[in-house]
Amino acid sequence: MKRFALIGLPNTGKSTLFNRLTGMSQRVGNWPGLTVELISARLLLGGRMVELIDLPGVHDLTGYTDDEAVVRDVLLSMPFDGAVLVLNASQLDRQLPLALQLIASGLPCLVALNMADEARLLGISVDAEALAERLGAPVALVSAKRMEGWPGLNEELNRLAARPASAVQARLDNVPESRRAIDLARGTLDGCWRLPSVLPTLLTEKADRWLLHPWLGLPLFFAFMALLFNLTYQIGTPLQDAVGGGLDWLKDHALATMVSPLPAILQSLLLDGVWQGVATVLTFAPILFVFFVLMAMVEDSGYLARAAFLTDAMMAKLGLDGRGFVMQLMGFGCNVPAIMGTRVMRERNQRLLTMLVIPFSLCSARLQVVVFFAGILFSRSQAPWVVSGLYLMTFVAAIITAWVFKRRYRGGEAFLLEVPPYRLPGARHMLTRATGEVGAFLRLASTFILAGVVMVWLLTHIPAGDGKTLAYALGEALSPVLDPIGIRAELAVALLFGFVAKEILLGSLAVIYGVSEAGLGGALVQHLDWASAMSFLIFTLVYVPCLSTVAAMRRESKSWRFAAMSAVWSVLLAWALSFVFYQGVHLLR
Repeated sequence: MKRFALIGLPNTGKSTLFNRLTGMSQRVGNWPGLTVELISARLLLGGRMVELIDLPGVHDLTGYTDDEAVVRDVLLSMPFDGAVLVLNASQLDRQLPLALQLIASGLPCLVALNMADEARLLGISVDAEALAERLGAPVALVSAKRMEGWPGLNEELNRLAARPASAVQARLDNVPESRRAIDLARGTLDGCWRLPSVLPTLLTEKADRWLLHPWLGLPLFFAFMALLFNLTYQIGTPLQDAVGGGLDWLKDHALATMVSPLPAILQSLLLDGVWQGVATVLTFAPILFVFFVLMAMVEDSGYLARAAFLTDAMMAKLGLDGRGFVMQLMGFGCNVPAIMGTRVMRERNQRLLTMLVIPFSLCSARLQVVVFFAGILFSRSQAPWVVSGLYLMTFVAAIITAWVFKRRYRGGEAFLLEVPPYRLPGARHMLTRATGEVGAFLRLASTFILAGVVMVWLLTHIPAGDGKTLAYALGEALSPVLDPIGIRAELAVALLFGFVAKEILLGSLAVIYGVSEAGLGGALVQHLDWASAMSFLIFTLVYVPCLSTVAAMRRESKSWRFAAMSAVWSVLLAWALSFVFYQGVHLLR
């Protein structure tokens, strides 16, 4: 089977093209640095099966970022039958040098000039045939988002696949350095790529007068995010209620009958343990789906790159830059890929400090806990604002962390960010992204939930003497630490299992209180006062996201000590914030 490399600069639509060709749902966003690990897929080209490997976005094959080093290592160590290079058709003056470097490496190459629709709107013309002749490589002018020029791209891909089998390793010793490649690119583009004398004023420039305003930009961003949470609640909550009702009906009318012949203890394990835990997590699939549809719209539009630009000055005071803010926003889906995304930073100290703040991002697993508690403690009109406030609190935790550690991990790397034009998000992409995120969440949850809820059920049913269960005994042992922050003994078990994965947390609570998802809210209100519930929620948001995040931090930092320090710090900070809140509420009463 032949193997092709997919290469391109960040923010050229490389992942979009990969998804269109392969049918996968790799994450796509309108800002640089999203492809942080190797993704591969197989596709049929001209009757031949080809493996397409999506490499991280790079600017220069002789550059010094981790991603550029990864691409060089892959090209030098793995034989390829060809390469597909993705460039932005409207930015060839800055991007063609990469094509000259790749062609000089000796790999058979197909150049895909993407975003042809945007180039056309700007009045830019490209003579693809003339450019192909000068490069000595086929050129296809396409728009991956709109699938324009797709027949021509497929024809060139089939030709590349039909070449005699000749897998080769790239040779980078003859690749021109960046400056020389730029000089060569100018001559190559002469007469093939034409800019209008005056570029037209597009919606991007008009919108950025407000959205990048030095005083209004940040307030508008946070107002926009508050609106996003409001919409998530208003649309997702009715869907969540419907799913919860359906699962309760299934339990009462089908599952209870099916397990009735079994012994009572086994019935309790299956219904009050496994089913309650799994059902509690499943009810949050609709609200997470709505959230990720809206987030995909924000990401694909190019707005988050503006957020990085707006926050750069503030982040610089904390030893970070706008990329750190972008990585935090990436962490909304999952902290793990966001931590991996720090590879775009050349300087190690900058990477380590950014990795320390990413775990405070409100990932999808913690989002379900926030949405649940906000829903039971506040009215439907109040809950979205509470979620927004807790969302801001995670930034406060990140700011405190950066301020504490900025001298230890002082960096000095310059921050350069290309602000892309605004793009209308595609409905198909938004739905695909949301489906993929929710599916990944449920797959991850399924690996932990079954074992987690069974363990919780065992801890809450195995006696430990004096009429106490193991769970209660464990909670009592931790009471000197948890009592000052208002967290009851039985909740200690949920927090311990939440360290493994936050997906387990609500399922654990349902098992601990022996209630269905619909009854969990009432049980928590009955057993916890308002201050205790909020203290528990604050602690859950701030302490270690999950073992997967710790493992990713260990892998990226190459230091167990650093990963352990991050976990301990998050627990201490979570305790301190919960203590201030809980004791402060009691002082004000």
